[in-house]
Amino acid sequence: SRLLRGNAPEHEALEADAARFFGTEAALFFASGYIANTILFATLPQRGDLIVHDALIHASAHEGMRLTRATCASAEHNDAGAFEDIIANWREAGGTGRVWIAVESLYSMDGDQAPLAALAEIADRHDAVLLIDEAHATGVFGTNGRGLAEALDGRENVITLRTCGKALGCEGALLCGPAVMREFIVNRGRGFIFSTAPSPLMALAVGEALRIVADEPARRERLWALIAQAERVLAPYGVAATGSQILPLVLGDAARTMRVAGAIQAAGFDVRGIRPPTVPEGGSRLRISLTLNATIADIEALGEVMGEALQ
Repeated sequence: SRLLRGNAPEHEALEADAARFFGTEAALFFASGYIANTILFATLPQRGDLIVHDALIHASAHEGMRLTRATCASAEHNDAGAFEDIIANWREAGGTGRVWIAVESLYSMDGDQAPLAALAEIADRHDAVLLIDEAHATGVFGTNGRGLAEALDGRENVITLRTCGKALGCEGALLCGPAVMREFIVNRGRGFIFSTAPSPLMALAVGEALRIVADEPARRERLWALIAQAERVLAPYGVAATGSQILPLVLGDAARTMRVAGAIQAAGFDVRGIRPPTVPEGGSRLRISLTLNATIADIEALGEVMGEALQ
């Protein structure tokens, strides 16, 4: 455990670097995003509080909410008004605790973005804390890859989760926010207190990945060129243009989705079929996630293969 002999200078150096990079007061390093999210939701909200979460929030948040003593309520996906209505109704019913608003900045199955500016205004009006999962935005969006929540970082009522296994190509996750958040989790978060510390070697790797993200903007520029090409090439087959690296094609039927995915994979493309319970019933889909490993020629070829597989 980091509270005993597991704390290393590499952990502390990464956390200091991450806080500077993302513009927050403090950061805390975890072994994975799932662990970080579970600890966050299980530890910070208290009995008498309210957590209002997006209907499509990640399973790790649900795991943490299963352990919390706070009241939990689901808001319709990306509907800022629904969040505010739930909060207002809870207050009218006598709720007096703190409100926690939980969303993902970029949703992993649809590739769409949360209305962060509107949610931040709601958080300000209702003295709430905004919890933002930046797993799929870190390294791709924002100045130097700082993510979609970049404009909100550093605020006292915003906490962000930056996972290290997506664009950063490592392991682990960083919770970024006020120093009081960090200290509370270090001293009260059971999943932090009683877990083996992440590898110092991985902390070094994550720190180097952050430096690469900041110092090599050409990587993001190339990715965005691939995204634009993919949206053009794949549009005739019904692939949604999301303005992100995540491009879904909702087919609905789970069996057909897996058959089509299998045919595309057999042609050499790592396109996955997603079915319930990962997505709602009737929402089975192909999930195309672009990385710098792809080329323009790959995308052109994928379009041809997809057209054949969908017939």
